[in-house]
Amino acid sequence: MYTILPIADGTEEMEAVIVADVLRRAGWKVDVVSLEPSSLVTASRGIRLVPDLSWDEVDWQAVDLLVLPGGAGGTERLMKDERVLAQCRLRWQNQQWLAAVCAAPLILKAAGILDGQTITSHPSVANELREVAEYVEDDVVVSGRLVTSRGPGTSFAFALELVRRLDHPEKAHALAGAMVCPKSG
Repeated sequence: MYTILPIADGTEEMEAVIVADVLRRAGWKVDVVSLEPSSLVTASRGIRLVPDLSWDEVDWQAVDLLVLPGGAGGTERLMKDERVLAQCRLRWQNQQWLAAVCAAPLILKAAGILDGQTITSHPSVANELREVAEYVEDDVVVSGRLVTSRGPGTSFAFALELVRRLDHPEKAHALAGAMVCPKSG
């Protein structure tokens, strides 16, 4: 399973790193991607992240999943990049998987693909999203081929749900046990 996780200055580091880590533990190929060629991205809490590739280096034909991490500044930067919006639209039109956590569903709103979907997000952006989608407050929400989640604290559950849906439920269960994740109801 080949996954792209784009980051920009202001990305929430927990969402980017936890998701990339869990998916790599599942045996997936995950590339953390910057919008521009750069050696470092400064995340929302000042932690510097080193991307694997820049956006223009990605072989988009090979990508199975696009995961959008949140963080106000990172979301704003990703949302303003027409390449990101175009890739979201193309993936949606081709019925491919998309995932977004925290404020990142705003990127999907900007791409115009949330109509008729059930989603969740960080509470700080809920009202903006209620305008275009059915909003619920569950930790992780799956609506067709769209997976959304609430924030840094739900990043493990979010990543494990991606493994459960796109790979195998037993693999997600085994990973949760190996990482000593809390049991969910």
